[in-house]
Amino acid sequence: MQITKTKIKDLYIIEPDVFSDSRGYFFESYTKKKLDALLPENYTFVQDNESKSSYGVLRGLHYQLAPYSQTKLVRVIQGSVYDVAVDIRKDSPTFAQWVGVELTGENKKQLLIPKGFAHGFVVLSESAVFAYKCDEYYNPKAERGIIFDDPALGIDWKIDPADMIIADRDRKWPVLAEAEINFKV
Repeated sequence: MQITKTKIKDLYIIEPDVFSDSRGYFFESYTKKKLDALLPENYTFVQDNESKSSYGVLRGLHYQLAPYSQTKLVRVIQGSVYDVAVDIRKDSPTFAQWVGVELTGENKKQLLIPKGFAHGFVVLSESAVFAYKCDEYYNPKAERGIIFDDPALGIDWKIDPADMIIADRDRKWPVLAEAEINFKV
């Protein structure tokens, strides 16, 4: 397993060891003791989620307010997505900065997104199966979001906005400057 630091503290790209032969492949998508040994903080995941979406579906940018905030370990099982994490920890030196990573069923990369980040993705392939672990349970009363096209963030989603399929709820989130956030580093 290889862990790569990103430009934002506590946000990591994880690449598992994949064992392939003529039959196919095998890899451990999650092993707590390996992650605990490689990361500065330990996580205990309590919920697994999975979604399937078609080309152009954009989900995000979502987060839950503290104390219900979630660390997520995200990956793609089939297809390709452009996955984005935005630092929304007010006192962070990288506040309002974002990292985007292409996650695919082929590259098997994962992104560890800690508490204090907004998260979203857009599907780049015909369809994609997206899976993620959370270290806290979903709490609808704590759910918040930031509009995906906030000009202050300037996220390049890698597809034409005319091709995006976005839920009404995700079109109504505020810009970061007006969003309710309560995170600290």
